Amino acid sequence: MPADRPEDVLPGTADVPSRRTPAVIRLLMLATFVVILNETIMLNAIPRLTADLHVTEQAAQWVSTGFMLTTAAVIPVTGWFLQRVSTRSAYATAMGIFLAGTALSAAAPVFEVLLLGRIIQALGTAVMLPLLMTTLMTVVPESDRGRVMGNVTMAISVAPAMGPTVSGLVLQHGSWRMLFLLVMPIAGAVTWFGLRRLENVGEPHDSTIDWPSVVMAAVGFGGLVYGLTEFAEGGAGQSAVIVGGGLVAIGAFVMRQRRLKRAGSSPLMDLGTLRHSTYAKGVGLMSVGFVAMMGSMILLPLFLQNIRGLSPLQTGLLVMPGGLAMGVLGPTVGRVFDRRGGRVLIIPGSVGIVASLAGFTQVSMTMPYWQVLGLYMVLMLSLATVFTPVFTLALGALPQHLYSHGSSMLGTLQQVAAAFGTALAVTVMTVRADQLMTGGAPAGPAQLDGMRLAFLVSAVLSIIVVAVALRMPRRADDSQEPTPDDPQRCPPTDELDELETVR
Repeated sequence: MPADRPEDVLPGTADVPSRRTPAVIRLLMLATFVVILNETIMLNAIPRLTADLHVTEQAAQWVSTGFMLTTAAVIPVTGWFLQRVSTRSAYATAMGIFLAGTALSAAAPVFEVLLLGRIIQALGTAVMLPLLMTTLMTVVPESDRGRVMGNVTMAISVAPAMGPTVSGLVLQHGSWRMLFLLVMPIAGAVTWFGLRRLENVGEPHDSTIDWPSVVMAAVGFGGLVYGLTEFAEGGAGQSAVIVGGGLVAIGAFVMRQRRLKRAGSSPLMDLGTLRHSTYAKGVGLMSVGFVAMMGSMILLPLFLQNIRGLSPLQTGLLVMPGGLAMGVLGPTVGRVFDRRGGRVLIIPGSVGIVASLAGFTQVSMTMPYWQVLGLYMVLMLSLATVFTPVFTLALGALPQHLYSHGSSMLGTLQQVAAAFGTALAVTVMTVRADQLMTGGAPAGPAQLDGMRLAFLVSAVLSIIVVAVALRMPRRADDSQEPTPDDPQRCPPTDELDELETVR
């Protein structure tokens, strides 16, 4: 059934003016904001956890590592899940699981229970962003997607920027449990309001799930993220083995998805999305962009706290304007995209990423804080002008039946890229610092020089973003080519034969 027929669209959205965001998108944006805020809210709580729950700092880091690992392992399943259930059911399931994990974390008597609560939270979080993106691509007309995607970017950019700052303020006056007690009533109100107002989008359909694919995806993507995280923490030998095992499992996963597709079965993650060149280029650009972004986001707090001596709260307040600026610019970027297409945004933005990272290679003990803030804001604003149009172009290049698979693949690769970016930055910094200290250099200057080299590696890597940006189309339909596995864009064989006969 064609996607643009009234019965396939959210009731009431067919009559919505193009300048108005559908209610279902606003509700899902609010819920996504809450769950993403929770993802970064524990970053400043590690010292408190080590003291209150009597664990090592390395063990306490698992409240963040476990969250990221679970998200990477679960997101590949969301493509199948979102096709099988209604919008309301997916929303209720995701937020219900998230609330259960939040309550368990708040009441956790020991660290193991806290970690379990964070993993449960991550299960709900893994569903929300693919659900939001899939619904957006289904409900919002193409002419208005840039503006709405810009609003989505605002929500998902401001949330992680606010997380460390909010946690710093709370921890100044209360226990780490207050972080969960703060989130829980907000998430509960969002869930209740959403279930009252949320309408179903599209029609779910039955599909089977290939359990071996689920296991391969969990072992592969989860193992890869875990191995990269461990590599960043210094366990080079063991982490290399884990990364290698993860890559082998991912290879087996890819081969099984292709075999299922050829056999006419439903793959867990439809790799046919990568046959669409704009989507494939967008995925590559987003992945490299996330590597550069996460590298800078892990290096900058280390520079401000370990080298310049700022507190976690002061660090959070200093970097918060960059994330807020990225979010505030999102709607404007979306409107420009709707009027003028993606290239006018993506190309200057990619150049800005390289320039800002190159500026960070000059960090020193005397660099003014306003200069640090300015470089970080340029980086965040450049990322905003890249991510919003690339998201829109990449998903817009897919037919509707691949939206859920496309958004889940983007989410999975973002988690892997984030882990890789963190591991790369920390490894380069550590190796360089160790070399200098072995030669007799003091620890502080050695670590600072290691940070400069890590920023340089990120800047060089981000040149790939510029190269891919130059090949991105202005609109999603500018480079859409029908492929053999795309029945919505490739005419049937008999129809082609008839056309040839006419010629």
